[in-house]
Amino acid sequence: MRRPAGFHHGRNPKQHGPLKGMIGKLSLAVFVILLCALSFIFSSSIGGSGGGGGGGSGGFVLSGVEKLWETADSGGWRPSSAPRSDWRPPPTETNGYLRVRCNGGLNQQRSAICNAVLAARIMNATLVLPELDANSFWHDDSGFQGIYDVEHFIKTLRYDVKIVEKIPENVKNRKGKKIKAFQLRPPRDAPISWYLTTALEKMKEHGAIYLTPFSHRLAEEIDNPEFQRLRCRVNYHALRFKPIIMKLSKRIVDKLRSQGHFMSIHLRFEMDMLAFAGCFDIFTPEERKILQKYREDNFAEKRLVPSERRAIGKCPLTPEEVGLLLRAMGFDNGTRIYLAAGELFGGERFMKPFRELFPRLESHSSVDASEELTENARGLIGSAVDYMVCLLSDIFMPTYDGPSNFANNLLGHRLYYGFRTTIRPDRKGLAPIFLERQKGRGSGFVESVRQVMSKTNFGGPHTRVSPESFYTNSWPECFCQTSSTDPTHKCPPKNVMEILDSQLEKEAGNDLSSIESNSTTVER
Repeated sequence: MRRPAGFHHGRNPKQHGPLKGMIGKLSLAVFVILLCALSFIFSSSIGGSGGGGGGGSGGFVLSGVEKLWETADSGGWRPSSAPRSDWRPPPTETNGYLRVRCNGGLNQQRSAICNAVLAARIMNATLVLPELDANSFWHDDSGFQGIYDVEHFIKTLRYDVKIVEKIPENVKNRKGKKIKAFQLRPPRDAPISWYLTTALEKMKEHGAIYLTPFSHRLAEEIDNPEFQRLRCRVNYHALRFKPIIMKLSKRIVDKLRSQGHFMSIHLRFEMDMLAFAGCFDIFTPEERKILQKYREDNFAEKRLVPSERRAIGKCPLTPEEVGLLLRAMGFDNGTRIYLAAGELFGGERFMKPFRELFPRLESHSSVDASEELTENARGLIGSAVDYMVCLLSDIFMPTYDGPSNFANNLLGHRLYYGFRTTIRPDRKGLAPIFLERQKGRGSGFVESVRQVMSKTNFGGPHTRVSPESFYTNSWPECFCQTSSTDPTHKCPPKNVMEILDSQLEKEAGNDLSSIESNSTTVER
C-alpha cells in the first residue's frame, strides 16, 4: 500500500527519548484517523440515502480491484481448437449442397454459422455461404459479405468443409435437372442423428437442402470433442469481421487505452429484454403499458409478477445498480467505462444516477464520431464494433446474461482469448441486497455486495453447468495443457497446421487420381 505524503516510517537521528515515542504515536494516530475518514467518505458515496455504511471487506478486498485489471488465472490452460486425433480433410466430391438462413441478431447468427459448418461436416456437404436474415429489428441487409471477411472464412476452414459463395449454375442433380434446394425446417436443438437421416436423405435426393430458420437448430452438447473444437475454430478463428470493422474497433480501443485501463459494460436495460423478463414494477404506468404490449406482441403468454421477478434476480440490473455494484467492489469514479447498449428504456432518469457515480462513460459514438460508424451505429456494423471493443477491453461486465446472445458469446470469446477478466453479477444473490437498500435499510451494503461477488468466477477456467451454453464456456474441449499427463487434455504438436496441410494435399491427390481413373474408364 502506498503511504500518504508526509507519513515517514524509519529512523530520524534528531528524535530521541520520550519525544520520539510521542511523535511516533501521534503519526500513527493521524494515519488511522485519515484511513477512517477515507473509508467513511467512500462508504457514504455509494450508500446514498439508503445507508450503505458497512465498510468491511467481506469476501472481496479493495486490493482485489487492481488484480481484476489483469487476466484471470489460467491454471496452466491455454486455448487450442486444433484437432487432437485423425481429422480428415473434406473430399472433393460431397453429398450435396447445404444452404442455411441464420435468423436473429448478430450474435445469434454467429452461433448459427458455427452450427452450419458443423452440420456440413457431419453430412459431408458443401456449405453455401450462410445467409444472414435482414431482420425487422435491425433493418439491416448487410449480409455475410457485408460483415465478415469471406476469403478468410473459406481459407481458415479449408481443412474442415468445402465452402462456396453460391451453388454453381451448371450443377445438376441425379435426374439431370438444375439443382434447386429442398426447404426443410429443422427441429430446435436437433441431434446429429437428424442430420444423418432426414436431412441427408433429402440432400441426396435433391442435390441441395435449404434449412430455414436456422437458429439453435443443432444440439450444443455433443459427445464428440472434435466436433466441439470445430465450432471453436469457426467462432474464434474463421469468423473475422471485415477490415473496415476491425479498423474502426481498433481506433476506438486505442483512444480508450491511451488513458489507461478501461472496462466495457453491456447495459441490457432495453425494452425487448425488460419485456421478456417481465420487469415492469419500477416504471411509470405509461411505460408499463408499452412494455406489456411489447411482451404480448413478441413473446409467449406467461403469467409473471414483476415484483417477484426482481426479488429473485430475474431482471436486468438498472444502471444505478450497476454503478453501486462497481463502487462497492472498489472501482472509483475515475474508472473509464465503455457502454455497449441499444436505446435505454426510461431514458435519462435511469442513466443520471449511474453517470453521477461514473462520469467517464463512453460509447462508440462519443469516442469515434466518424461517418462510416455514425451511418451504421444501430445496425449490424455498430453491433460488430461494440463486440470487438468489448472483446478487447480489460474488463467486461454483462448486466444480463440470460438469453443475451451478445453477452454470452463475448463471455466465451474472452475466455478463449486468454481468460480475460469478466464480472458476472450474481443477480439472484444481489437482488435482496438492492431491495433492502431501496427500503432505506442499507446498513452493511458494501460488505454484503462483496460477500456475494467473492463467490463468482472472474473469467478463469470453470466447469460448464447447464444452462450455461457451449458458446459461453467451451472449456475444456477447446483448451489444452502443455504439461498434462491426460492425453485428452494434452496440447497438440506445434506443427499441427503442417500436418493438416499435408493431409489436404494427399486427399486432393487421391481425389484427382480417382477422377482421372474414372475418366479413362469412360473413354474406354
